Amino acid sequence: MKNMFCFQCEQTAGSVACTGKAGVCGKKDHTANLQDELTGTLISLAAGLEGAKPNEEQVRLAMETLFTTITNVNFDDEVLKARIAELKAVFPGESYNMTDIWDAHEDIRSLKTLILLGLRGMAAYAHHAYVLGYQNEEVNEFFFKALAAIAQPDYGMDELLPLVLETGRVNLICMELLDAANTKTYGTPVPTTVPLTIEKGPFIVITGHDLLDLKLLLEQTEGKGINIYTHGEMLPAHGYPELKKYPHLKGNFGTAWQNQQKEFDNIPGAVLFTTNCLMPVKPSYADRVFTTSVVAYPEMVHIDDNKDFTPVIEKALELGGYAEDRPMTGINGGSTVTTGFGHGTVLSVADKVIDAVKAGAIKHFFLVGGCDGARPGRNYYTEFVQQSPADTVILTLACGKYRFNDLDIGQIGGLPRIMDMGQCNDAYSAIRVAVALAEAFECGVNDLPLTLVLSWYEQKAVCILLTLLHLGIKNILLGPTLPAFVSPNVLSFLSENYALTPISTPEEDLARILGK
Repeated sequence: MKNMFCFQCEQTAGSVACTGKAGVCGKKDHTANLQDELTGTLISLAAGLEGAKPNEEQVRLAMETLFTTITNVNFDDEVLKARIAELKAVFPGESYNMTDIWDAHEDIRSLKTLILLGLRGMAAYAHHAYVLGYQNEEVNEFFFKALAAIAQPDYGMDELLPLVLETGRVNLICMELLDAANTKTYGTPVPTTVPLTIEKGPFIVITGHDLLDLKLLLEQTEGKGINIYTHGEMLPAHGYPELKKYPHLKGNFGTAWQNQQKEFDNIPGAVLFTTNCLMPVKPSYADRVFTTSVVAYPEMVHIDDNKDFTPVIEKALELGGYAEDRPMTGINGGSTVTTGFGHGTVLSVADKVIDAVKAGAIKHFFLVGGCDGARPGRNYYTEFVQQSPADTVILTLACGKYRFNDLDIGQIGGLPRIMDMGQCNDAYSAIRVAVALAEAFECGVNDLPLTLVLSWYEQKAVCILLTLLHLGIKNILLGPTLPAFVSPNVLSFLSENYALTPISTPEEDLARILGK
């Protein structure tokens, strides 16, 4: 008898599914079931449209519903019940029963889950663009097309597999949209060294992915004697000219999301969660955690859409911060990290990169990035970078970079060997760079001396993987474990057609890639 069924994150129980009273992420069974009801209601709404064009309110509800159900976003039953009621007010019919997916044949379940989880990741990116005033009609309509397809009981491999790849294609459009929204709003990122020291005095830590929330917080704290520190996926904000111009945006607090319960323990500052990844909040800092947008946790103060951060500011002033500067370090002991190597920066020095490749100074590019997590096997990514030869370049993005972004592994031709391209959605930057290099060398992307070594945890990584598959990119290494929702037959298809393989050891993988 299952209390719940959830296998959408990398750390799912036994690499099979969380089915008990609580998931590995801390989500309770009743919360998981409400999320299923919420998702099922949205699927019914999409199916009920029968191909008709969704209106603006329906698009907003779809984005927020899908975003809300991403891992480590929303743990609050009351918020989920309110969202279900909001959807039912638009579509009062019966909700689609999600057990129709979970209990389906494993291949159908696998393909429908790939589509659903890809949509959840894409919805997060679409929402970030939406709050900046950017939308794309094809993206908006695809949410409903794909959700309606999930409801079709007679769809098999022939119908679902093309839709999996179409999800990747549309997500590329969505990532391009968000890239334009961010760069037009905040400027083109520039390389920036970010200190890890927390200065004395009142401070606020902002975590998640939403740059607009950071911009609004910087505006509201200007001149109040409060320093702002990024955390997790907010780190790349330091590279944007319109954000870095605020002198009280001081540095980065701590490392990746899975360390928050330890790093936030008795923190003398306020913490604002704008998106995932939120972990169950410990009593030692529960009174200083605030949420906004789609994020929610029981009994935490939520900042609504008016974005008045006064409660956060007052809490930071009340706590007062550290009495003296507090040096922090990355996981390898480094005191600074760098960011800001988006496609605009890298392509501006493309001639130097191309010359370095032709001269033999650069032998190979590795994109080592993705999600971080608590599983012990993730030290693979640290060791991989440490063991990479001095004539190779490490491109990175998303919070997986915290495994190695404080390492100093030298430079090539005046460029650092580790280049942080930004958040998970900035995979678009890596794609732009890869395509530009392929054009310069008059070859296909798969012919480049480029290998993608990816780590995954949640649904935004899923939609990025689908985009890479849509582009036909092969020989991707994926870890630390393969998704539980990928059936043996679907995995066989991906292995045969895209050479998608699990990581092994850094030594073995480097030797195989570099032909040694």
